[in-house]
Amino acid sequence: MADEVNDNKAKAEALVPRFKFERLLNQDQAGRRSALVGSIDGQPALVILERAPFPTSPDYLGSVTASLAALQNLGANDIYHWYRAQSGSGSNSGSNIDFADLKINLIWPCTAKHIKKYSPQGLRVVTETPDIYRAHVRPYVQSQREAGRLSWVYNIIEGRSEVEDVIFRTPYGEDPVEGFLLLPDLNWDRTTLEALHLLALVERRDLWSLRDLRKKHVPWLRHMRQKLLDAATRAYPAVARDQLKLYVHYQPTYYHLHVHIVHVALEAGATQAVGKAIGLESIMAQLETMAGDDEAGMDGVTMTYTVGEASDLWVEVFGPLRDKEQGAQAE
Repeated sequence: MADEVNDNKAKAEALVPRFKFERLLNQDQAGRRSALVGSIDGQPALVILERAPFPTSPDYLGSVTASLAALQNLGANDIYHWYRAQSGSGSNSGSNIDFADLKINLIWPCTAKHIKKYSPQGLRVVTETPDIYRAHVRPYVQSQREAGRLSWVYNIIEGRSEVEDVIFRTPYGEDPVEGFLLLPDLNWDRTTLEALHLLALVERRDLWSLRDLRKKHVPWLRHMRQKLLDAATRAYPAVARDQLKLYVHYQPTYYHLHVHIVHVALEAGATQAVGKAIGLESIMAQLETMAGDDEAGMDGVTMTYTVGEASDLWVEVFGPLRDKEQGAQAE
């Protein structure tokens, strides 16, 4: 019986090397899975290639960066660096970046906050009322800005870094209220269109997050949306306007207003989850239908979203608020 099982396994394993590729049928999951049409021994065959998870072996993880066959820097700004790379094992293509199979982000030197952000942690659903925003979250956001963590953003806006990557920008300084620029997000490999991810940064520094948007900003937002879609489809003609989603994050990773532009086929992971990604069109519609004058804004809306248990927002704001509420209920 064992011999028969081993014989069947050997026959199955011998099929794949005989596959003769004809054409790419489909690619999804941001390019991590590809369906190939071809033949084996003259019979039609379909092969679905999918990237396996990275091994967790310390031996592998400790050697992977030193064993890369090819490495190409895609950009560098302050402590952030990103690359395409070809793994050094399992490839017969030699050292050729055209066969890159890895996207690498490097943060160096990193801080404890970076390590906390990428560490596994539980999530909590929190409700941020306008009162909580004004009394607790707004002061927290201000402290984060005053800590000087936006130098890399200002480097881009002021043209000191990533100049060659900018896809579109209004003339810098000509109109600091209307000004903005568009460039690839550091998480995109800049090759896989179905994973396209662009980032729009506004020049003005008075808008920290979507909480600062008001009814008076709707014409500007609509104008910016039009310009961003025009620029994205001009830079990537194979992508149509109705294949792009525009959204902002709440809470964002950094407190300078920015808009994400992604391909609709990009897998909706944690960064596009409910309560994290808010559609730009939805924000404009909500602002337009608000009661009040042009100063009515998103700071008057109750918002529900998730935060990590290790995040400063949970540790410093929402955790203590929950404990205080539970203590009052127990009395």
